[in-house]
Amino acid sequence: MQPLRSPYNPVHIPLGLVLWSIWFVAIYGGLSVGCAWLPPEPEQGQWTWLNGSLAVLSLLTALALLGLARLFQLAGRKDRASPPERFVARLAAGVNLVGAIATVFVAIPILSLPPCL
Repeated sequence: MQPLRSPYNPVHIPLGLVLWSIWFVAIYGGLSVGCAWLPPEPEQGQWTWLNGSLAVLSLLTALALLGLARLFQLAGRKDRASPPERFVARLAAGVNLVGAIATVFVAIPILSLPPCL
């Protein structure tokens, strides 16, 4: 059994999609709360405080997931790791990369659509 902080611990495999799911709920929950409490003027288009906040949160999430993907990719390249450890690290890197791509894909409408339609 690997320690939790080890990049070879299998608990890291679903980490990217768990982080993406938390981001997804936070971004749409934040959009709903922002539109209910302090909706921006529709004339502002997509350049509002709400879209800016959601875009920053999306950027930070994508960067965190890319950083984790890189960390696990480097761990998967180490020669001293056993084949199962390398498999876990490479799979975790792939899942984090998928999470980062999904974050960018879902966040693109934030840059092109006004909130609270």
